[in-house]
Amino acid sequence: MKRRCILWPDKRLRTPAAPVDAITDAVRAVWTDLVDTMEAMPGVGMAAPQIGVMQRLVVVDASKARGQVIRMANPEILHASIEMREYDEASPNLPGVWATIVRPRAVTVRFMNEHGEMEERDFVGLWATSVQHQIDHLNGKLYFDHLSTMKRDILLRKARKAMG
Repeated sequence: MKRRCILWPDKRLRTPAAPVDAITDAVRAVWTDLVDTMEAMPGVGMAAPQIGVMQRLVVVDASKARGQVIRMANPEILHASIEMREYDEASPNLPGVWATIVRPRAVTVRFMNEHGEMEERDFVGLWATSVQHQIDHLNGKLYFDHLSTMKRDILLRKARKAMG
């Protein structure tokens, strides 16, 4: 089911999400809602806090054809490349604006997969950008936190205007 994204400055967007102990039907239901919400945008990733669910759950699908969703619980970055990559990032939690963000081009991530098993996987390019963006959401950060104070202030002013 497509869910409504909570809007900045909702405090939940600044609150670290709680770890997931086990993959349950409730967790699977949140993942399904995240996928439906992500596909409706369309986007390349979604974190549970974006829809007001304060659990460390994300989905990522940066494939061209779609349908390659990776479901993650408790993702953590084990390694990040020193090579950086720029990408224009945005969020449905702050509609109407975007910013060019610089992040590591590749990351190695450990997470609990949909079968309840720990998995390590390498992500590169847009996949890596999306995973890092989603993990930021789990930690109470948003993409604009990577900007200078001046650029962030300008972006937030534009967002307030866009949101009316």
